[in-house]
Amino acid sequence: MFPGIGTLINVVAIIGGAGLGIFVGHRLSIKTRTLLTDVLGLATLLGAASALIPLWSARYVASLPTGWPLLVVLGSLIFGGLIGSALGLEDRLDHLGENLRRKFKASKESPFVEGFVTASLLFAIGPLAILGSISDGMANGIDQLLLKSTLDFFAAMAFASSLGWGVAVAAIPVALYQGFWTIIGLALGEILSGYQVDAMTIVGGVLLIGIGLRLLNIKQVAVGNLLPALAIAPLLAMLVHSFI
Repeated sequence: MFPGIGTLINVVAIIGGAGLGIFVGHRLSIKTRTLLTDVLGLATLLGAASALIPLWSARYVASLPTGWPLLVVLGSLIFGGLIGSALGLEDRLDHLGENLRRKFKASKESPFVEGFVTASLLFAIGPLAILGSISDGMANGIDQLLLKSTLDFFAAMAFASSLGWGVAVAAIPVALYQGFWTIIGLALGEILSGYQVDAMTIVGGVLLIGIGLRLLNIKQVAVGNLLPALAIAPLLAMLVHSFI
């Protein structure tokens, strides 16, 4: 095998799952597809709850001064949100999705852009995307990415049944994002400590809550603008850890 094979399998799984979902989706009523989207929103919130568990883990709490475990998460989200808003990441994602919609000749009434943005964030957020890609780059195996590929296949199938081809196109940013972390793993080896991974996972869980709220039409959280928080979390955790 070669570095990047795990991400390649992940991309194929997303496209395959989305294609199957679209084929099945045309046979479903609007009410059924809406129900599927609600189920995905609830499942996303469940995944977010799982990602928040490290906030109370002994490893994460012991690595930071008293009172700081939650402040690191809050600080990461605030600074990440400020950076993301200044860069207009949410608007850029929407613009990219709109350009791809026109390129793929999807109608304006179709949920192409929503499918692209939502799926891109969902498939890229989480420790498996980063840790699995780093492990792949370090030639330590692709077990984590195989697990992620399986989960993404079924998620893409469910999403695409109601959100269309935009879900399949989300494979592009996923390939670029995980490819970047594979290169990092290939060049630098293991660069994140356990508590830093925990900080990133927790922040990712908060972003997943935002995605879940969007899918349930409760609140249109600008999750795209919060993406820099994923990069800030391990850095801020390392900075605070140095004061112990």
